[in-house]
Parts: sequence; C-alpha cells; structure tokens
Amino acid sequence: MPIYEYGCYDCRKRVSIFWRSFSMIEKSPPTCPTCHGTNLKRLISKVAFVRSEESRLESLADPSNLAGFDENDPKSLAKWMKRMGSEVGEDMGPEFDEVITRLEAGQSPEKIETEMPDLGNAMPGTGSNAL
Repeated sequence: MPIYEYGCYDCRKRVSIFWRSFSMIEKSPPTCPTCHGTNLKRLISKVAFVRSEESRLESLADPSNLAGFDENDPKSLAKWMKRMGSEVGEDMGPEFDEVITRLEAGQSPEKIETEMPDLGNAMPGTGSNAL
C-alpha cells in the first residue's frame, strides 16, 4: 500500500496520496485532495534509512568528514557539532543548542566555557551529578 507525494499544478500544494494497491495507481489518475484537480506531478519523496549506533559513530570518526573543519573557527566548530548531534540521533538538550548558537555567533569556546561553568555537570554520568 504505497503513499506517493504529488505537486498539484492547480492549487500549488504538495500532497500525499494513499493508494490501496499498486494496480490502482495505473487504473485511475491521482486527484488532489485539496482542490480535487487532476493536474498533478509525482514528486520524489525523501528517503530515510536506519543505521546502527556503531555506524553513526564510525562516520563521525572518518577523517574525510573533517575536510574543511577549522578547530580555531567557532562557526566551523558549530557546524561540526550540529552534524555530530544529528549523527547521534538524540536530542542533546538545550545546553547543547545554546553552545551551537553562541559558536555560530562567533563566540570562542573558551568564553562559552567561562560563561557556562556548569555545562558538563548537567549531563548524566559527568561532573557533580555522577553516580
């Protein structure tokens, strides 16, 4: 039972259409659920795939992924940290987001560390909160 995305040329909306079978797609033209027009074009949908944690961490350690990374440039560091957070696949919390925002603004890691002294302590298993 496929779901396809279409772009409607009549109302300019992107719509998803659920088909009960592949044979139905060939038998009847798609109809826009918003405006009921039939002037639709099938779009390529985003694809997602599942990766193991080991695979995600290996990609972070791959030296080819560090091309263009400048450890002395806060914006470059922010870009790498965003990618790292994305690869981990979990919400890194508001402190992580705050650090990214500050780095993107050009603030140095040293200044961030000075202004946010309890940064590492909020994470389980680190700092004064360690069990």
